[in-house]
Amino acid sequence: LNREIPSGNTGRPIYNMIQTDAAINPGNSGGPLLDSNGTLIGINTAIYSAAGTSAGVGFAISSDTVQGIVEQLIEYGRIVRPAIGISFAPDASVEQLGVSGVLVLDMPSDSPALEAGMQRTTRDQFGRLVLGDIITKMKDQPVENASDLYRALDRCSVGETIDVEVLRGNAKQMLQ
Repeated sequence: LNREIPSGNTGRPIYNMIQTDAAINPGNSGGPLLDSNGTLIGINTAIYSAAGTSAGVGFAISSDTVQGIVEQLIEYGRIVRPAIGISFAPDASVEQLGVSGVLVLDMPSDSPALEAGMQRTTRDQFGRLVLGDIITKMKDQPVENASDLYRALDRCSVGETIDVEVLRGNAKQMLQ
């Protein structure tokens, strides 16, 4: 229980996965994962196989998570997730800087992050990189990497105003 795997489509972590040794053959993804009493506990989603076959470790989305997704599909016709509207550097790049957090690379002009005063990474007049804000905390939760950022966002509601701590230069600032 409570396993985490990256989405094959977006790379965004999928949380609260159920790890199973039940075979997930081609075409079984989306099928039910049942417990020994026949109760639905999850939806089969992915398999990790070193050999590239259907034998390996399977993962299912828990029925609790599925319930929230179904409610959104019924209400909005799609899954609605909170976002702050940034693109960010890979975790390894930030680690090379000797800091932890999420380095803001860019954001669109209508981004909630831009409206809050977040700064993007730019270049100076000589072409040198000028680092943007590094997100270090969101809603009082430490943000050390992209997974932490996604985890913090998943605790938020769409449209909610939140406190975000950033490292700008050598000083920490709070944005909202």
